[in-house]
This record gives sequence, C-alpha cells and structure tokens, in this order.
Amino acid sequence: MPTEGDNDGEGAVSQAQILRVAALQGDEAVAEAVRQCDVDVVAAYPITPQTIIVEKLAEFVADGRFRGEFVSVESEHSALSACVGAAATGARVFTATSSQGLAYMHEMLYNVSGMRLPIVMAVANRALSAPLVLNADHSDMMGSRDSGWIQLYAENVEEIYDRTIQLFRLSEDSRVMLPSAINFEGFILSHDKERVRLLEEEPIRKFLGRPRPKHRLDPDDPLTFGAIATPDTYYEFRMQQAEAMKASLHVFDEVEREFESFSGRRYGAVDSYNTDGADEVMVVNGSAAGTMRTAARELNATGENVGVLALKLYRPFPAEKVLSHLERAKSVITMDRSISPGAPSGPISEDVRSALQWAGIDKPVMSVVYGIGGRDLSTEDGKRIFGMARKEDSFNEASIMYGVKG
Repeated sequence: MPTEGDNDGEGAVSQAQILRVAALQGDEAVAEAVRQCDVDVVAAYPITPQTIIVEKLAEFVADGRFRGEFVSVESEHSALSACVGAAATGARVFTATSSQGLAYMHEMLYNVSGMRLPIVMAVANRALSAPLVLNADHSDMMGSRDSGWIQLYAENVEEIYDRTIQLFRLSEDSRVMLPSAINFEGFILSHDKERVRLLEEEPIRKFLGRPRPKHRLDPDDPLTFGAIATPDTYYEFRMQQAEAMKASLHVFDEVEREFESFSGRRYGAVDSYNTDGADEVMVVNGSAAGTMRTAARELNATGENVGVLALKLYRPFPAEKVLSHLERAKSVITMDRSISPGAPSGPISEDVRSALQWAGIDKPVMSVVYGIGGRDLSTEDGKRIFGMARKEDSFNEASIMYGVKG
C-alpha cells in the first residue's frame, strides 16, 4: 500500500506480474487497460481531449492486438446506444467521451443505469461550451452526477490505468450491476506522459473473470429490457438502483483488496495526508490533490498544521470515510472544479456539508471553486487558500471563486 499521502500506488509487486514499465499519456493508459481487460465491444466517437483513446484502440484493432469489436458511430449518442445493445447481450463493453460528447450522451446515461448495464466509460474531463473551450474542469461529469453512474476521479496516469481495470470488476459484480466512469482532467492528465507499471494480462483476466449477468438478451429466451413502468413499479426500480449504488461501497473495498493482491497497488475511496488532528483539512479530487498535498507539506514544514483529503470515489459518496478524516479538524476547505449556478456552493462542498450535518458535526466549511476552464492552480495558490481559511469571513454559504480576474 502507498504510505499516507503518497498516492502513487507504490507497493511490493513481483516482477512476474509487471509486464513492462512504460511512459504513457492518460489516454494511452486507458487504451492499454481496455486492451488487456478482454473487452468484447468498444463503441466511441472522437472528441478532444479523449480522441487518443479511440485512436489507440483503433490502432490495436488494426495490429490484431485487440480482439473485441470496435464499432464506428456517427455521434456520442449513437456510441452509448450501441453500448446499450451490446451490454444487454452480456458482453463486456467500454466507451469514452468528454465535455459536449458526454452532454450529448446525457439521455442515454439514465437508460444505461436504469437497465443496470455494467458499461465502463472513460471521461477526459473538459469544460462545457459556450464559449468554446478545450481545457479541463469537472463540469461535464458533475452535471451528470445524479445519473446513476459510479464515479471515480484519478490523480495520476498509473491510477487511471488501474482504475479502468478495477471498474470492470466493480460494475459487473452481481451485487452492483451499474455503469461506472473513470474521470481525469483533459490535457492535464489525458496528455500528460508519466511512468506506468503495466501489469501482466493473465492476472488481470483472472481478476476480472467474465461477465455473468442475471438477465441478458437471448433469442432462445426472449426478454424485454427498458419496458414502460407505471407509478405502481417505477419507484421500486429506482430504489433497487439506489440500493445497488449503496452496496457498491462495500464491493469497492473488496475489489481494491483483490486488485492489491496481485498488483501491490491500492488507492482507497479517499487518500489522506496529515488529516489526524490538522487545524484545517482540504477536501479535493483529481490531479489538484497532488498539488495541494505539496502545498500542505511545505506549510507544515514551517510550523503550520494542515491536511489534505483526496476524494477518489465520488459516487457513491463515501460519507463515513470522509467524516473519519474531518471530525477532528477545526475547519474544512472544500475544492470544486465546477460551478453550480444558483446553488449555495459546489457539488463537493454540498456533499461534505450534508455529511457533516447528517453526523451532527458542527464545523465551519469554506467552499472554494477553482480551475474553471483549465485555469492553473499552483502550489502557491494552495498555500494562499489555506491562509484564507484563517479568516473568519471566509466561512459563509457562498463559494469563493478563486482565481477570477478582476
């Protein structure tokens, strides 16, 4: 396991289970994982900054290195529609998208989760138009946070690779049977080249097994998927979906333990640095977690006492794990890389506040919105944000829009 706050998945891995060490971009890491996971069908449409995933998978098909079907489609809506049909037959299915592509899929996101199809999707997070922008924030997936998909946010390229593998196992578990998405910031991680310790294919295939859905389309045993529901039944279907999402918290821990047993790597639903007894604890997800951890370490070296909690699993929200790291802090800082117009604060802030209130913990929370449209967030920015938490007027309902010009 990684040491506290390192979050690089370091661990003792036998050389027999490491295929090779490669320098890969985040998009390339996804494609390598999909190639190794015995995926049956890929249907995806290229969109910046996700396009490299599709290009690499097409390259693997041409080279004979990917044995599944690659379905070329005319749009993201069609991509996820094709995935629905494939997954309903019991196939292992993958897709990828970003920004406007995810927005175009929005209708189908609910169909996938409602039909309990364990599709895995990679989202190279990118801000939404208009105005047109190609750079990262989390507004695309945060806008779909209630669509019934399990959501993970990666911090580095090797984690992107590992999580892609893990999500097939998590989604296909009979106690879950829900779609899932691995999220990582466009260009910041999608195009960043980092060291990845690629795993041997055999233990990955053994870890995953093959999909065993309880129900699937079969000409010899006809079934109807996604039929109309009346008020007499629809509520119960939704409750079953909610219960499966809740159950996935426990299954997530099981999946991580099993993955660690052959990879030596484990990340957790949350990853903590100096949260036990810190004066201020910052809750942040994605690549910014590493930057904020560095800022916290530098501050602590000068006598401060601050901590960082990296939120890896966002849906289902791991409330108990989050609270266990916040209950001793004097105050909490929440960091959202998305804006919720008209809401008191950002999505992560609202979830953290709700969890604290649910547990009966009265603690000041400073909500910060940052990095919108790809705006940079540096270590010095992190230090300034920690400094703002020492000012009493920073703790109010409205989010602090950090980095806005003028």
